[in-house]
Amino acid sequence: MNTRRKLLSPFGMWIVFEIVAVTLWLTKDNLFYLLNFSYIGTSITVGLLLFQFNYKHARRIVQLLVGLYMLIYLGLICRENMQIEGFWYYLFTGVFEAATIHYAVAKIFGPLLFGRGWCGYACWTAMVLDFLPYKKPQAARKKIGFIRYITFAFSFSFVVLLFLNHVENMEKIMFIAFIVGNILYYIVGIILAFLFKDNRAFCKYICPVTIFLKPMSYFSVVRVKCDKEKCISCGKCKKVCPMNVDITDNSRKRKNGTECILCMECVRTCPRKAL
Repeated sequence: MNTRRKLLSPFGMWIVFEIVAVTLWLTKDNLFYLLNFSYIGTSITVGLLLFQFNYKHARRIVQLLVGLYMLIYLGLICRENMQIEGFWYYLFTGVFEAATIHYAVAKIFGPLLFGRGWCGYACWTAMVLDFLPYKKPQAARKKIGFIRYITFAFSFSFVVLLFLNHVENMEKIMFIAFIVGNILYYIVGIILAFLFKDNRAFCKYICPVTIFLKPMSYFSVVRVKCDKEKCISCGKCKKVCPMNVDITDNSRKRKNGTECILCMECVRTCPRKAL
């Protein structure tokens, strides 16, 4: 029975991605979507299986499998801007492809099911930042989260200005923006990590994608919950949480609740298996 339960969650996630894969393949008449979402779904399923059997680096494996695929193959080889600028660009051109589909599935509607799972298992920026030394935040969270709204507005304005000025070679500009944007993200993310002694500082204060993720994550079906009868209020889960979530509060209004990236560090750390 325990083995069946361990297989249920990974298999369920795989089914969800396969449904998306087949649906897009048939509606878009493009085999790429079947292969793309099947690969991502299988990668996540492998990670969940490894986690269920207590493999320490399960999440990191998924980060590398998905993050490198999207950064190197989709971004650099296929020359698709998978950053938020690419989403705006394809949205304005009316092309429901690549970045627009990616954002719809992973960052706009997907979080209704799996919350901020994208941030924990697929983001290629966090993929690198999570290897830095400050996996547990060493200081209190700063009140500068408003910066993410500025970067969000900047990305939107950048693409709008390109269209208003009828700039030529937009595809080339989007590809350059993808490369430059990623370099800046890594530089800023690494600097902030060491400055605030927090690997996820970039995610908390700068990342514009969180503007999409946070509202939908509030209603997420997949959530970490606390069994109050088992909990001894030791505080260990709060100390290891990279996003400063009060995971012992089962309310959807819990502190930083929409920031949970489902990394499961709290679950792994809990001495009473209350999570």
